[in-house]
Amino acid sequence: MRKLGFLALILVLAASVAVARPPYRLAAIDQFHLVPDKDGTRTVGCQYCHVNPGGGAPWNPFGELVRSNLKTTINQALYDALAQMKDSDGDGYPDALEVFAGTLPGDPNSKPLVSVDFLLQSFQKAGGLDLYKPKP
Repeated sequence: MRKLGFLALILVLAASVAVARPPYRLAAIDQFHLVPDKDGTRTVGCQYCHVNPGGGAPWNPFGELVRSNLKTTINQALYDALAQMKDSDGDGYPDALEVFAGTLPGDPNSKPLVSVDFLLQSFQKAGGLDLYKPKP
């Protein structure tokens, strides 16, 4: 009986953690101007911040940067991570430029197909970091 109660508690806790994660993914979709989910299909997985496509630990280098900035809201943490203009995955492209280009800032195998200089000029013309400021 004790084991059954313990198992139930574990399932409730796991479900609460799983339910808590989607708002972060949805915040990133909105803030990064990504394609929202369609017809019940996830168009953006959790790979922006997580190693595993379904989320949870471990976090990729960009996810760790976001986590280190999580002091108020997820929106502010996402913006603060991009504002640092770091190259979390070491592929030669700053995180903000990767988000702008639609590649994954935490995956060195996902990088833009254009030069950093060209991408930076396009990013600045489009509004730069202001594109990703949290909405009031």
